[in-house]
Amino acid sequence: MKTEIIPASDIERALVVLKNGGIVAFPTDTVYGLGALAFDNSAIESIYTAKDRPVEKAIPILIGDLGDLEKIADDIPGMVVRFAAQFWPGPLTCIVPKKPILPPAISATHTVAVRIPDHPDAHSLLHTVGPMAVTSANISGQPSPSTAQEVYDQLKGRIPLILDGGKTKGGTPSTLVDCTGKNPIILREGPISLSELLAVLQK
Repeated sequence: MKTEIIPASDIERALVVLKNGGIVAFPTDTVYGLGALAFDNSAIESIYTAKDRPVEKAIPILIGDLGDLEKIADDIPGMVVRFAAQFWPGPLTCIVPKKPILPPAISATHTVAVRIPDHPDAHSLLHTVGPMAVTSANISGQPSPSTAQEVYDQLKGRIPLILDGGKTKGGTPSTLVDCTGKNPIILREGPISLSELLAVLQK
């Protein structure tokens, strides 16, 4: 497979690849992500193949705006709406009850992780194509890439397209919080602390 690097502004090329069951790497506010359309089970499975990713690891969903949350989540917890108003777009990933129509390759459980990234190129792509299943654009266990060239060095021949939006910030992954219970539970520490989340709920 030939792997192309094109400007991140060329959304139409990415749209063609995605709508034909392909996967695309693109910049986010942390690292480069590798994504497929969220309702394309076969394309999502190809993410696991390209990354040598263990199949038991769920893949988060990125959305372009809060309205898209209803497309992937059922019985959206009130705390998620409040967190979203405060921290999205940004480095907070919320675990929510997933819609049964989401493909099984996303997650083997009844939940799904979701966030809105704070990056203009990611916004443009997600607003154009809708929710995407996205994980870091690297071989599993290898460093997460912060440039298109780093993606190419790891995944050339494995994916068709890389959108080059320059160097990303890299650094700390988003805070991962389980929002399916009565109280938020942080599953992965990140830039947003539990005390900040609780302060939002106490307002």
